[in-house]
Amino acid sequence: MPRFPTMLACLLLFATGAHAATLDVVRSRGQLVCGVNTGVAGFSAPDPQGVYRGLDVDYCRAVAAAVLGDPAKVKYVPTTYQTRFVALQSGELDVLARNVTLTLTRETALGLLGVGVDFYDGQGFMVPKATKLTSAKQLDGATVCVLPGSTTELNLGDFARRSNIKIQPVVLNSMDTMVDTYQSGRCDAMTTDASQLAALRVSAMRDPSAHVILPERISKEPLGPFVRRGDEQWAAIAKYVLMGLIAAEELGVTQANVDAMRTSTDPDIRRLLGVEAGLGKALGIEEGWGYRMIKAVGNYGEAFDRNLGRGSPIGLDRGLNDLWTRGGLMYALPLR
Repeated sequence: MPRFPTMLACLLLFATGAHAATLDVVRSRGQLVCGVNTGVAGFSAPDPQGVYRGLDVDYCRAVAAAVLGDPAKVKYVPTTYQTRFVALQSGELDVLARNVTLTLTRETALGLLGVGVDFYDGQGFMVPKATKLTSAKQLDGATVCVLPGSTTELNLGDFARRSNIKIQPVVLNSMDTMVDTYQSGRCDAMTTDASQLAALRVSAMRDPSAHVILPERISKEPLGPFVRRGDEQWAAIAKYVLMGLIAAEELGVTQANVDAMRTSTDPDIRRLLGVEAGLGKALGIEEGWGYRMIKAVGNYGEAFDRNLGRGSPIGLDRGLNDLWTRGGLMYALPLR
């Protein structure tokens, strides 16, 4: 018997409301089941001790802290491009947090719901430095490693047509295979989200200095967590955990000062931290959920810096992922 139901069966289950309320299931189980990547440094990957780390992992920890009171009560389920959506549709996962692009068809035909953007990205290309290429438009006639079943494969074809160049895709079934194929020289370039290329360059290349990421971004890739449609309460919890992490940075609430901030007179801070009750009741979870998650993982900026920023091995600038007050796109919906 196959591990997952067919997509049609999953959608029928979804449409008929066969899934129990997710919050009740999570509480009864005493654990959040979070679908993550099989391994992308900075987003979700096990460290040498087998402990998952990354921006998406911190989001899962924040949900667990908000709902269950303990950021450690998470089971991480590695998912591939082929299994990620079916695993969520079937109910195997409570939330999918594996740097997935929010798109129209994923929120309609697949019966899923993106709860917000936690990383603004774009598709790029990595090439050996020895090629001396400076632009993706110089890839005319090149072979390019790409993964199937993702937006990257479609974007690659669109880019070639728009640029009036010919690109030969080499479609591979996993990130590990793509990396190995690229490093063996069978592909002239490798394409995926630029953030993943940056992570792979430092974590998977035998000599990171021998590879460069070309400057073009050929798509918009707003990445974020997904839940199943049809469970509005759980979707609201998943959304406002993310909004709470961003709001905490906007308000200057950090993992280090969150206890002191509970004495603040600022009404937005008092509501976020549960000093003034109401937001927990609105979501159907215990008051103080914002305090618990910030105490566990810090605010959005802290999670970004720890996992992806200049102080991490990945070394990314905040760019579009900075707060709107500093020229970025990160903007929390009002928590009131």
